[in-house]
Amino acid sequence: MAEPLSINPATGRLGILTPGMGAVATTTYAGVIAARQGLGTPFGSLTQMGRIQLGKGIERSRSLIKACVPLATLDELVFGGWDPFPDNAFEAARKAGVLSAEHLMPLREELEAIQPMPAVFDRSYVRNLGGANVKHGETKMDLARQLMEDMQGFQQRKNCDRLVVVSCGSTEVFAEPAPVHDSLDAFEHGLRNSDPRIAPSQIYAYAALSLGIPFVNGAPNLTVDIPAMLELAQMNGVPVAGKDLKTGQTLMKTVLAPGLKARMLGVRGWFSTNILGNRDGEVLDDPDSFRTKEVSKLGVLESILQPEQYPELYGDIYHKVRINYYPPHGDNKEGWDNIDLFGWLGYPMQVKIDFLCRDSILAAPLVLDLALFMDLAHRAGQRGVQEWLSFYFKSPQVASERSPEHDLFVQQTMLRNTLRRWLGEDPTCHEGDYAEEEEA
Repeated sequence: MAEPLSINPATGRLGILTPGMGAVATTTYAGVIAARQGLGTPFGSLTQMGRIQLGKGIERSRSLIKACVPLATLDELVFGGWDPFPDNAFEAARKAGVLSAEHLMPLREELEAIQPMPAVFDRSYVRNLGGANVKHGETKMDLARQLMEDMQGFQQRKNCDRLVVVSCGSTEVFAEPAPVHDSLDAFEHGLRNSDPRIAPSQIYAYAALSLGIPFVNGAPNLTVDIPAMLELAQMNGVPVAGKDLKTGQTLMKTVLAPGLKARMLGVRGWFSTNILGNRDGEVLDDPDSFRTKEVSKLGVLESILQPEQYPELYGDIYHKVRINYYPPHGDNKEGWDNIDLFGWLGYPMQVKIDFLCRDSILAAPLVLDLALFMDLAHRAGQRGVQEWLSFYFKSPQVASERSPEHDLFVQQTMLRNTLRRWLGEDPTCHEGDYAEEEEA
């Protein structure tokens, strides 16, 4: 059995700051407040409801993760954030229409106290939104310093011992890495000269990592997956993770595709379309923002099905993704999939999925889990990309040149084995079976 990792205790208050205080963020705030008041249950949260296998043989047990892993508790959490709209968290949640008045009204006082700080916002990166609650500065470096002052001021005002930043902002227009992203020196030079290729999400990441605050990219944007941010994270000993929270349709793909592959069933085509009417849908109505989301979604099947190894089964698959803005649905996203597959002797079959989901209801427990796990990683001395958290992302960020893992069940094993190792337990290959060697 390995030695347990030395992890600093989760003493004091943990501040969770969210760039973006829309539907996802406010649903997270409200859910945590409701849970600690005994008004709701945090369904969907691995940190709150999941179990982990510990011990061997007759001593083997399955314990609640929160009972054996030193996580911050819900009572210790404090929320804040930035948004280009001036609405407090109660008004923002009411307008988002995710939670009913029945659930929001008992939380009103606490939610109204969460006022959005002025956001770093650039209309050229999110074309379909506006807002007057924005920062102004002579340079992008000035904006970064304003964000750092916000973070430090929040920590002092709310008496927080530690902070985590989880980006819940809108999808930015598609961007490729540029020379300004290649190193920390180049990036800081770009900030001082307001390089147009530095996106708002990258300014938030730079500010957090400069202060030694863990950063999670919950959007599909090019943010911490650039050399400059990875260099900064390593230099300051800060964990990072991303990108794009895995909620509706992609969640279904990472569940179903491994099953089809396990049974060696071929796939000729997979057509996916989504309709949603929340702020995310409005942003994605812009083709360049949709392109960012499309790239995040399209990589999943190829990674799981491995067409290069199984050309007869998956070598000629047609994969199409569409997203359509449909205001009447609000946050109630509908994901429809048509899958053309084939089996014995090539005979065709079909699977059709109509997932009537609630986007923010699926995303909120992921925001909570990521904040708690990233705080844990920081207290455990981890730095750089936290690949073990791939379980939560559509487009998982990896620490090396190898391809990301998309199979939900492999991702789950990675996450739980990381926790086991940190607790001084041997990793498992599957239920009740232990690996002879630790995973790389």
